[in-house]
Amino acid sequence: MAMTVTATDRSARYDASAATSHAEWMARLEEITEEEGYFEPLGTRHFAFFADEGPTLLVTFETLESIRARPEQMPEGCQAVARNGWSHLCVIADGDTWYRDPAVWRYFDRLVDDAFFEDFDRVVFYGAGMGGYAACAFSVCAPGATVLTINPRATLDPSIAPWDRRDLAKRRLDFTSRYGYAPDMIEGTGEVFVIHDPHSLEDSMHAALFTKPFVQKLRTPWLGDRVQDSLITTGILPGLIDAAGEGRLTPALFAREWRKRREHGPYLKALLHQTETRGQTRRSLAICRSVAERMNAPRFRRHVATLEARLADGAD
Repeated sequence: MAMTVTATDRSARYDASAATSHAEWMARLEEITEEEGYFEPLGTRHFAFFADEGPTLLVTFETLESIRARPEQMPEGCQAVARNGWSHLCVIADGDTWYRDPAVWRYFDRLVDDAFFEDFDRVVFYGAGMGGYAACAFSVCAPGATVLTINPRATLDPSIAPWDRRDLAKRRLDFTSRYGYAPDMIEGTGEVFVIHDPHSLEDSMHAALFTKPFVQKLRTPWLGDRVQDSLITTGILPGLIDAAGEGRLTPALFAREWRKRREHGPYLKALLHQTETRGQTRRSLAICRSVAERMNAPRFRRHVATLEARLADGAD
């Protein structure tokens, strides 16, 4: 009789927390993927981690620094693998490479030549920021795939995005050749979900470049560059990834999940800051009262009295 592999079993397997050096960490990932998958370098600054678990494939793009900063020292996508028994391909960047490396391009070329993505019933590409750019750029390799991306950049090419002066040094990278302009690379995908803060000027302008009939814009106001961290902290992101892998992610589902922001301190503080900055005293008071009634939030509770006094003095 075949043994049933549980989520707990998979979580225990995907654990490199004992690694104290880069060499030990690499050896542990090679050990984890020895039987079902592989861990291999792609040139000098990238790695491919592949765990073959099931008929749904999650493709993520993460950095070496962020992975090793986690307690288990594993890619974020491994949590979805543990929950659902999915397969997982993570392309790991050592630094802010933006994945603009011919070794990475050749790797995806090889996957296409080997019909790798055709082995799976469903494929989901996920990434945030630099990884969000890569998730879109390389999704062209898996026609029909779902893309879930947070704050993706369309390109850093200054001839297209001169208004984005973040990461100026990375403008020297080649964004004009293979897998270069991300909005062109999403042609042929199934659905693309772009999560961004509409009040972040640069991120909104990049999101606008992804306007296609099959692209859904999911807005997370007042989170700025903390969108991914906030969605993880609130527990929203795992549900979105699971829904994408099960083919049931919709704007309506996102809207229901997004309501969890009402319990998220950084969002509430950012919202209050905006209303205070704009002199919207009555709205600020409504926010503080709502939070004080629902949560243990001494700062908001104390601020109620301040705002009430301000209104008594004739403020709007």
